[in-house]
Formats: sequence, structure tokens, C-alpha cells
Amino acid sequence: MNRRLEAFIERLSAAATLDDLTDEIRALRDLFEVEHVVYHSVNSTGQQYGILTYSDAWVERYLEQDYARIDPVVQGCFRRFHPVDWKNLDWSGKAQREFLGEAIAAAVGRQGFSVPIRGPNGQFALFTVSDSRTDRDWELYTETHVRDLILVAHYVNQKALEIERGTDHVPVKSLSPREVDALTLLAMGYSRAQAAESLAISEHTLRVYIESARFKLGAANTTHAVARALTQGLLVV
Repeated sequence: MNRRLEAFIERLSAAATLDDLTDEIRALRDLFEVEHVVYHSVNSTGQQYGILTYSDAWVERYLEQDYARIDPVVQGCFRRFHPVDWKNLDWSGKAQREFLGEAIAAAVGRQGFSVPIRGPNGQFALFTVSDSRTDRDWELYTETHVRDLILVAHYVNQKALEIERGTDHVPVKSLSPREVDALTLLAMGYSRAQAAESLAISEHTLRVYIESARFKLGAANTTHAVARALTQGLLVV
């Protein structure tokens, strides 16, 4: 994890209000060097919260036309559990193609990468970055940044849940950022050696984080700990 990302996570951890969270999410455009960043959440009571960097005109048009009904990003990600590149969604319908044309004209970007998040008690959120890079440049970009995008999506959603706790009343276990990192990488299929290398720590230190998380979650083993953390919305993979 690079220093700029670590600094962002530290600032995000200190966010106490939705305004603070909004400022940090908007700052992600510079951190990830993309044109747009979007975070949208629907909690267990149906209340929605969104932070996005699209133009006001496009947001107004999107809501006015109720484009969520046909938007392949929204519809496709709602049925998925794993991150998805927009190119892999179904844009074959006439309505979807026309919608895409409007979105591109509104400077949303030709490329996008979205992380669907399923939190506790039915909460659903979507974290997205979009840009106008070429197909090849975008492929290289996502290959390079996919892990960081997934981790940031988790941190943003976790902070949003903390701030909105009075609405959702979610009894979320408290794991340290490093414990979350360790379990997230294991959930993504990393071996312990690969996870330790990615986090720039020793396997012994990684084991300490895993065991600490396992104890907090009341899990019988590492696999059980990952499963419990996923179920409680502590991880996104």
C-alpha cells in the first residue's frame, strides 16, 4: 500500500460527518487519477446516500429519466458479488446503448470499474471509478489498481456505516485496518506469503493480525474468520 493511500485511509478514519466523508471521496479522483468517483449506498430501511463527481446536469437528467432502471452498471452489479469492468456488462439493448451515448456525452467516461458491496442487514453499496482512457490504458490501469480500489471501497463503506450507525443500528465488530487488509487479501485468494508481501510485512506479523481478527470474530479458524467478516460486511471482495 503506497503512502498516499495510507494517508487517505488515515484521514478517512478521522471523518466524523457525512460532509467529511464527501470531501474524502471527492479527493479520491486525484489519488486514483481518474475523472470520476462515485459511492452510492442503500441501507436496510431503503434510505439512499450518494457522493459523486458527475456534473449536476447529468445527475438531474439521470434522476429525471429514472435511468437506474436500465443502467447496466446498477442492474449488473446488483446481481454480482465481485468487482466488474463496465466493458463486461450487457450494453446490447437499444435503451442501454442510447443511455451509454448520453453518459459519454455528459463526460461520465467511456471506461468504468465498479465494486458492489453487500453490507450487514441488507445494505447494498456501489463504489465506482470512471475515466476516458483507451481500452488498453484502462486494462493496464485496472490491473495495477484493482487491489487498492477494492480496499478503498471497503474502507469508504465501513466509514459510511459507522457515520450512519444511528439509522442502520449495525452491530459491526471492530477490526483494525491491518486486520481488515489481511482478511481481505485472503478472501481474494492470496496465499499467506502473497498477502504478507502485498502488505510489506512478515508472515509472522500477518499471522498475528489474522489470529487477532479470528479472536475478535469468535471464529474457529481462518476460513471461518473470513466468512464471518464477509457476512458482517467487514470485507468486500
